[in-house]
Amino acid sequence: MCLDDPTHTRRDFIKLTSLLTAAGAFPLLTSLQARAASEPDAPVRIGYLPITDATPLLVAHNNGLFEAEGIKSERPVLLRSWAQVIEAFISGQVNVIHLLSPMTVWARYGSKVPAKVVAWNHVGGSGLTVAPGIEDVKQLGGQSIAIPFWYSIHNVVVQQLLRDSGLTPVSKAANASIAANEVNLVVLPPSDMPPALASKRIAGYIVAEPFNALAENLKVGRIQRFTGDVWRNHACCVVFMHEHDLNNRPEWSQKVVNAIVKAQLWTRDNRAEAAQLLSKDGANRYTPHAPDVLGRVLAPAASERDAYLASGAIQHGDWADKRIDFQPYPFPSYTEELVKRLKNTLIEGNSRFLADLDPSATARDLVDDRFVRTAIEAVGGLKAFGAPDRFERVEEIAV
Repeated sequence: MCLDDPTHTRRDFIKLTSLLTAAGAFPLLTSLQARAASEPDAPVRIGYLPITDATPLLVAHNNGLFEAEGIKSERPVLLRSWAQVIEAFISGQVNVIHLLSPMTVWARYGSKVPAKVVAWNHVGGSGLTVAPGIEDVKQLGGQSIAIPFWYSIHNVVVQQLLRDSGLTPVSKAANASIAANEVNLVVLPPSDMPPALASKRIAGYIVAEPFNALAENLKVGRIQRFTGDVWRNHACCVVFMHEHDLNNRPEWSQKVVNAIVKAQLWTRDNRAEAAQLLSKDGANRYTPHAPDVLGRVLAPAASERDAYLASGAIQHGDWADKRIDFQPYPFPSYTEELVKRLKNTLIEGNSRFLADLDPSATARDLVDDRFVRTAIEAVGGLKAFGAPDRFERVEEIAV
């Protein structure tokens, strides 16, 4: 996408908005039903974007973990936008995707897509990257920063950071004036963010890895704050699957989740190797990223953490969290808190449905944790992922 022509991003958002309506989804859901009827034993078909959020799905495929569970899988399909991911998923072209956690709320309740969250893909793994001369969030006043999507944890977290610094998040048309106490939010594809920052079209961006690490490697930006240092061990992308499969193919669904959970466990223990296999140098060339960029995210040197503590990118050193980590259980407390915060987050488009959502009821309905609980227990419980061995927690959010 050409950054001088923001209509491409807007068209993508409009397309996704159209897809996530009853009228827009109907023909796609009809296609899904036809595919399910004609191919009741469909193999695992993954749709993904080339970001670290897709790691467990890609590792599971690369390492043959689906086949080890006794089910077939096809090569994952690399897609270029969230609109493409949603379209491929609703129509049944793919049946397992990673999706921004707030986007699943929009999909299920804004447009009644019959799908559920079955696991988390990862925790953390995102950051606020700013121009080299910026050292305080307050310096973003009067400027524009990029987010990857309105329904994203990035949008939720950055608006909290801005408000706590006395700034007001706004969404204004191109060339509109921005007040000194305002920060204009613009949606950009992650791959466009580093060049936009380098050319000073934006003052910063908040996004999933490895685009924060890429800005560091290119020396066009610095990390102001990691999102996982604001909302501890927050989910970013989650695993989304069709209710049709969950209800009619429970054994197959269990095996899919088993493989994803085992992929997360393997990645925790083989971070450098995971960076290599995900990279453009890996056998499957899942992403266009260099191994050293991915390695900076998945297997960073200890000295980097010291530097982030010194700069303030990490302000809660006692949390001792990784830049990106992997833990599959979808804690209800997270979904509840997410729904509460979405209600008070600036979001373009029709978000009126959020007002009617009860956080606790949404957590129970949006998530189907039957399969992931079984998968976690089979590998030794949550303690195998470095977490307390219980399926409940208290959310920790501290700006």
